[in-house]
Formats: sequence, structure tokens, C-alpha cells
Amino acid sequence: MLFIVSWSISSERRNAAIERFLKTGGAPPAGVTMLGRWHAIGRMTGVGIAEANDAALMQKWALEWTDLMTMDIHPALTDEQAAPLLAAVIAK
Repeated sequence: MLFIVSWSISSERRNAAIERFLKTGGAPPAGVTMLGRWHAIGRMTGVGIAEANDAALMQKWALEWTDLMTMDIHPALTDEQAAPLLAAVIAK
């Protein structure tokens, strides 16, 4: 299953978050694959796409970071997965 992961870091937690990221690479736990990650220019925010078969692993990852940042994690669909659902709505 795909997940959209977004985060925001307050200025008070910025340096601690940078230090942890440089130490760990922001790697997710085993069982979660990071497909891509992007950082906003001039802001301490970003977004990533991750894949995992167990949502509990996404929660584990969030718990590793939410002492320093706010994370929003949402299940996601690809165009190929969403298209039949959208077509069904139009067909009604």
C-alpha cells in the first residue's frame, strides 16, 4: 500500500531534527520502502511517498519522529487504481 507522508518542523525543533536526519538519513523502519522524498525550499516542510504492507509500520516510523515534527500520513492510490473508481462514479 502507498502512503503520502508530509511533515512540518517548527523553528524551535529545527536543529534537533536536522541532527537526527543527518545521523539516520531519515530512513524508515524495515518493511517500509521510501519511494521518494522532497523538501520545500526555504521551509522546514516536505512530502514523501512510501510503501508498506502494514500500516502499523507507518505508525512506528511516525513515532520515531513526532517528538520533533508534525507528520501527516495518508493512504494513497495510483492513477491506475483510482481510475476505475472514478469511472464508476461517472457511469452512475
